[in-house]
Amino acid sequence: MSQTPPPQILDGKGLSERIKDEIASEVTEWTGQGHRAPHLAAVLVGEDGASKTYVDHKVRSCERVGFKSTMVLRPADISQRELLDIVHGLNEDPNIDGFIVQLPLPNHIDAQAITEAIDPTKDVDGFHPVNIGNLALGLPGFVPATPAGIITLLERFEVPTEGRHAVVIGRSSIVGTPMSLLLSRSGQPGNCTVTLCHSRTQDLQEHCLQADILIAAVGRPEMIKADMVKEGAVVVDVGITRVKDVTAKRGYRLRGDVAYDEVAPKCSWITPVPGGVGPMTIVSLLRNTLLAAKAKAEA
Repeated sequence: MSQTPPPQILDGKGLSERIKDEIASEVTEWTGQGHRAPHLAAVLVGEDGASKTYVDHKVRSCERVGFKSTMVLRPADISQRELLDIVHGLNEDPNIDGFIVQLPLPNHIDAQAITEAIDPTKDVDGFHPVNIGNLALGLPGFVPATPAGIITLLERFEVPTEGRHAVVIGRSSIVGTPMSLLLSRSGQPGNCTVTLCHSRTQDLQEHCLQADILIAAVGRPEMIKADMVKEGAVVVDVGITRVKDVTAKRGYRLRGDVAYDEVAPKCSWITPVPGGVGPMTIVSLLRNTLLAAKAKAEA
């Protein structure tokens, strides 16, 4: 009886380092032509540990590729008006090419109002309605960083997508919905038949078992079990949650939406957590910032 071959790992950590090298070379060429280095700013509100860690990664990545970076730190009790003033200031600053407002925001802040206040030409997270609309219509614009990173993973590892059935679990405007658009559009990666599942989907297991490509983006640790994945599927785990663990050095462990140990043996390809999608999100953000800088220079 033949055994299923071991899964191939979609190594986002290794690939992201190679792409950073590519971006660094582009930045060297760009600045060598007399342009200033691209400049990315990040606004962090409050003391959320995961958000702080993520923004720190972004700052270090900027240094790695030759970008300038600015971090704007504000307490959790900042008013919405004050945060909007910061956004408007970054919009008007000619030395800032792109910026992000790190999510989640405190409950008293209207995150959608903040997102809509960002200049779409500096919205390197790709969350502004203008950029989401451009994505839906297949027009140029900034693609949300996490879906863009997943597409790059599939492209660089030459994972076939044409004609495949992709199931996306999670319908957020940050990951799930744009992911479904990218997988369905013409091109490679793309040309998938896409099913978008969510919290009201009935018979989720049945849908997942039909997936040639399964994208899990719900933020529920290890909800995808082996009995929800068919043999040979490609599984991309977007989730990353801190799960308390007193035996761990930091008091927690990072868990994805997929029960990796039991699911991996059934897969043809799978992303690890950490080291899969997360690093690719950051390089997509860097790529968008470089595009923003070049667009500004050419305007």
